[in-house]
Amino acid sequence: MKKIILLSFIFLSFIGFTSEVYTFNSEVDEQRFYKLIHEVRCPKCTSGSIASSNAPVSEDLKNKIAELINNGYSDKDIKQYAKDRFGSGVLYDPEVNTSTYILWFGPFIFLAIIFIGFVFRRRLG
Repeated sequence: MKKIILLSFIFLSFIGFTSEVYTFNSEVDEQRFYKLIHEVRCPKCTSGSIASSNAPVSEDLKNKIAELINNGYSDKDIKQYAKDRFGSGVLYDPEVNTSTYILWFGPFIFLAIIFIGFVFRRRLG
């Protein structure tokens, strides 16, 4: 009898340590989920995605994303939800708008300035 009780405690303790399983209506929805959690940054972590984070806020966000997918929301709607909730920095691929022009076009402008500098330097020297 003691062995049965001991084995049942061991078995039940393993159930408590398993990770959460997300259920979806289709394989496509599951693939969307895993794609989305790799595209959204953890709001608490330095630079990792919510897929690689076990922070409580990341777990909550993963649950919310799974819920939104199961409720028929599009990827764009889900990203907008995350952006509205945590700010535009939560997405790895920020949109092009007035506040992100320097992010998107700054490297090209910088390279153009360097190239022009080299061209004038060769002509003068």
